[in-house]
Amino acid sequence: MKVLVINCGSSSLKYQLIDSDVEKVLAKGLCERIGIEGSQIVYTPAGGEKEITVSPMPTHKQAIQMVLDALTNDKTGVIKSLAEVEAVGHRVVHGGEEFASSAKITDEMIAAVEKCSDLAPLHNPANLIGIRACQELMPNVPMVGVFDTAFHQTMPEKAYLYGLPYKYYEKYKVRRYGFHGTSHSYVSKRTAEFLGKNIEDMKIIVCHLGNGASVSAVMGGKSVDTSMGLTPLEGLIMGTRSGDIDPAIMEFVSKKENLTMDQMMNVLNKESGVYGLSGGLSSDFRDLEDAAAKNDPAGIRARAAFNYRVIKYIGAYAAAMNGVDAIAFTAGVGENDALVREDICASLTYLGIDFDSEANKVRGKETLISKADSKVAVVMIPTDEEMAICRETVALV
Repeated sequence: MKVLVINCGSSSLKYQLIDSDVEKVLAKGLCERIGIEGSQIVYTPAGGEKEITVSPMPTHKQAIQMVLDALTNDKTGVIKSLAEVEAVGHRVVHGGEEFASSAKITDEMIAAVEKCSDLAPLHNPANLIGIRACQELMPNVPMVGVFDTAFHQTMPEKAYLYGLPYKYYEKYKVRRYGFHGTSHSYVSKRTAEFLGKNIEDMKIIVCHLGNGASVSAVMGGKSVDTSMGLTPLEGLIMGTRSGDIDPAIMEFVSKKENLTMDQMMNVLNKESGVYGLSGGLSSDFRDLEDAAAKNDPAGIRARAAFNYRVIKYIGAYAAAMNGVDAIAFTAGVGENDALVREDICASLTYLGIDFDSEANKVRGKETLISKADSKVAVVMIPTDEEMAICRETVALV
């Protein structure tokens, strides 16, 4: 089955066409600056050269049409006609409590996602735009929504409730939802497979470390806790997001700086994290690594604070699960920054980790980075959210 995977943002759209029978990516790419001057599509067929086409894309419908045209292009297309696309899998960020698993896209499903939009105002409306555009252009193709929050719906009440008046949960569903669920699900399963063990017998901590970052505790294949909360702002220090803070800081700083709530939230989401800690040097960990190598205090403090927060969450989740069998690093930083992995694991020797510095000198490849006799296995597992979405889609259609 050929499955088109769509990840739609407010002004961008990532896509992959996957042959699910052999789990091979046939083509992938990105539409950028949708609705903005200078929009373009990047298209890369398997085994071929990257193609960049600058063209107006006033709406997501035009962007998706350009994707379909690229896939069926006479010269570099990978399919002869759209009839070969048998299903479409869409990433949907927030499913609230409505969805504990992926779901076929129906009018009722769309209405339920719309109700969750106030919980993810930057993401869900964009996801729905992509869904509706595909429905217009491919009206007879079955479609599936795969939710970032679904994997974490197995968290127990004690893990997802906040210490707030319970009426806010009852009235507004204010609770921990967690995100990156598709990645955490894929990586935890792959970790067990890679180690040759049954996931139902394992306690795994997954560290999805990138510009957006989160940690999850996975017991018996189910998420029992995760660092992101009602929104993706909670938890780890990230690229530009603050992560955990004392809530009173918001009032304190907003009064000192004469900021509105919207302005304060912009600071927490877009001006904080390692970007803010480095004094605006960069939110890119590669830049911070270069700065730290030159003994720049801005790069050193930002990376140290980031690593320390990860260390704390790993310790908390080892305690919450009463043990841990494996720790997996994934995503942009987790897969490519060997120094981050080593620094974090240097503070975890109390767990019985015997880290392998030589094996750790790797980027983007499944690798055991602890020694054979380590009590806790440490692995680097590249995430593949698009393949996970493809699998979920095939399972439902």
